[in-house]
Amino acid sequence: MTTAKEPSNRRDRMIIYGLVTFIIVILTIIALLLFPYVSSNREADDKADQLIAALDQAGARTPSHDQIVGVLGDDGGAICANPNAPLARATLLAQMANGAGGPGTRPVVVDERVVRGELLIIEIYCPDKLPEFQQFADDLHTSDVAGE
Repeated sequence: MTTAKEPSNRRDRMIIYGLVTFIIVILTIIALLLFPYVSSNREADDKADQLIAALDQAGARTPSHDQIVGVLGDDGGAICANPNAPLARATLLAQMANGAGGPGTRPVVVDERVVRGELLIIEIYCPDKLPEFQQFADDLHTSDVAGE
């Protein structure tokens, strides 16, 4: 039995490894420069303060100012990307379940404050999408579960 002779030598392999490493470093630098960082600006701060006040008035727990700015920014982040899309609605409805897995999963009547929180975010960050989401929220069966 004969074995095939490797046509490349150590020098050729080192050149290829160096070139691949260089390309990966360049691509990493480009990705870091193009990544959309959430920047804290005046508009994001104002909207976060407005949301904190609205959540507090609604009786909900309020996250910290920095958390809201980091997640929602000045444009509402993922919540305002498309709150009326079927996948976004299905995700919201999946969170309104009994917590069982598989065939035991059943929808439950949730506290109206759960939906009210998302309505407040949409109202403050993307009011143009509020009417359609409001109609969806009005069709949900909620209750004052906490009994305030």
